[in-house]
Amino acid sequence: MKKEIHPGNYRLVAFKDLNNGKVFLTMSTAPAEDKITIEGTEYPLVNIHISSSSHPFFTGEERIVDVEGRVDKFKARVAAGNAARASLMSSQKKEKVPKKKEVTVS
Repeated sequence: MKKEIHPGNYRLVAFKDLNNGKVFLTMSTAPAEDKITIEGTEYPLVNIHISSSSHPFFTGEERIVDVEGRVDKFKARVAAGNAARASLMSSQKKEKVPKKKEVTVS
């Protein structure tokens, strides 16, 4: 193996799932500003939004995890679009215009 290519700050880091509070302790170089004490030992803490303990693929549950409100914003845009389309259609009721008859001159 090549020497001096691996990071020097490889250490035990705690990762906390914000959905269910589960904490994982593993080796990582991830930067961390927070700290957590586990069994009397202090570790750097990285907060994550989803992990294997809360992801629907691993848990078998079907649920929407929406931290930033993206789903609500999308539903609001769809509802506004449907309302605009309905008001446009009601204001522009199509009138039947008789087709022009073709006249042949002989």
